[in-house]
Amino acid sequence: MSQTDGWVERYLALHARFRPVDASFMGLPGYSDGLPPVGAAALEQEKTELEALLQEVEGSKQEPDTAGERLDLWLLRAQLRVTLREAQQRPRQHNPAFYTGEAAFGIISLLLPNERPTNTDTVAARLKAIPEFLATGLKTLEALNLPADWVGRAQKEAEALEALLLRGLSKHPDYQAEWQAPAAHAAAAVQAFAAALKAGDADPACGRDHLEFLMREAHALPFSAAEAEGRAQAAFETLGAELAKMARQLDPAKSWQQQLTDLEQQHPALADVQRTYQDWNARALAAAEGLVTPAREYGLSYEFLPEWAWEAAGALYFLFYRSPPAEHPGDGSRYWIFPPGADTAAYLRGQNIPFIKAVHAVHHGSIGHHTQNARARRAASRLAQLGGTDCASGIAFLSAGTLVEGWACYAEDLLLETPGFYTPQEELLLKQFEFRNAACCLADIRLHTGQWTLEQMRAFYRDEVGFAPGRVWAETTRNSIYPATRLMYWLGTQVIKELRAELGLAPQEFHDQLLSYGCAPITLIAQELRRLKAIGAA
Repeated sequence: MSQTDGWVERYLALHARFRPVDASFMGLPGYSDGLPPVGAAALEQEKTELEALLQEVEGSKQEPDTAGERLDLWLLRAQLRVTLREAQQRPRQHNPAFYTGEAAFGIISLLLPNERPTNTDTVAARLKAIPEFLATGLKTLEALNLPADWVGRAQKEAEALEALLLRGLSKHPDYQAEWQAPAAHAAAAVQAFAAALKAGDADPACGRDHLEFLMREAHALPFSAAEAEGRAQAAFETLGAELAKMARQLDPAKSWQQQLTDLEQQHPALADVQRTYQDWNARALAAAEGLVTPAREYGLSYEFLPEWAWEAAGALYFLFYRSPPAEHPGDGSRYWIFPPGADTAAYLRGQNIPFIKAVHAVHHGSIGHHTQNARARRAASRLAQLGGTDCASGIAFLSAGTLVEGWACYAEDLLLETPGFYTPQEELLLKQFEFRNAACCLADIRLHTGQWTLEQMRAFYRDEVGFAPGRVWAETTRNSIYPATRLMYWLGTQVIKELRAELGLAPQEFHDQLLSYGCAPITLIAQELRRLKAIGAA
């Protein structure tokens, strides 16, 4: 084991001790019977250990020889710096939604299907840990002026968690009678936690300095927030004009917004929803021939969300697609199709074929996240294997984001290179996706640099970007909690496009090489690909 390997394993052990729910999602053994340690002493202990390891790593003069070691060392430093800075300036323990999210997914992470059977003892242990976890968290939060929307999110999540504990658990196929009493006690603690939260008027923005720190240290972006804002603004204007032009060419009598609304009528019959998902996933795999090598060896099964999760899923970070633990992924992933509610017509509009095709079959499935995750598990960098893991509130390492989301958004447009896969109307939908991503990059920067309030951001999303009214609050609240996360979609996609044009490789060679490095900042992967090309030229 090299010195870097040793540091990486020490860091993962540290990460798992302070974030055991992350460890459950990653598949790291030995941490699934507890919740994160919280309180002032735990926060100080975490900072102390982060500082000690960072000092050791930064004091080394080691020069790695391989791409895997280079990425591991960079990711290690980035994780230590970012996690330490956040613990010092923006602790996750100061966010009420941290507690509800970790409590909920501490349980859910153990109930999701994977190759290993449910460990009923660890579920019971985490149920028993919830009351103390929330009570300790409440002591920390009582003294703080909390952003009102963060409290609102925590209370919505608490309601969903309570439903899971009181009604959902008993519907799980591995339910144990021994869970009933601790689940009831946990539900009472969740209810008390939510009722005791006090909404304040704190500004949720992180500030320009912290945002640029994250852009530099987590995403390895070589430009300032102002430069990124300028790029996003220019793209927003250009893409908006292109949307209007495309719409005029398709139907001069209707705006692009009206034409996209019309696409909602292109939906399958209720009985054919699951088959439609599966069919378009298979077609996307075929359409990708010659462009990228899909993960055909790793299965993807589209199934309806199980009943035990119905009530909880809506308000929580319960994803359609969540890759199984990288440490024991089994032979395939499950992709949840959300079931119909009382309004069947509205449900079917949401299950329209253009959206199923672009988002569920391509972005998340087939050549998108599904293939990207499968390839990441083979990466030479240990941290790049794990960084893109979806955890309780987002991916494990922010540094994975420009590759994870950049690739999935890029993959949507990649199949434009297969004639006939998308209809002209669906090409309009893809243009709107790119327009939204540029807008969200812009909003992320303007909110966290203090140029916009949350209400201004919401007005922008609603009035200029075209988000559905029901999505605006949740989207913007999440943006406010996690700075530098929404900008990574559009910026990551742009770097991939620019790199492809620069290197001039055959499409399949370029895309397969790109994904082979795992979940690391796309700019660092770009450096490795340039290095590889230079060696080949020599």
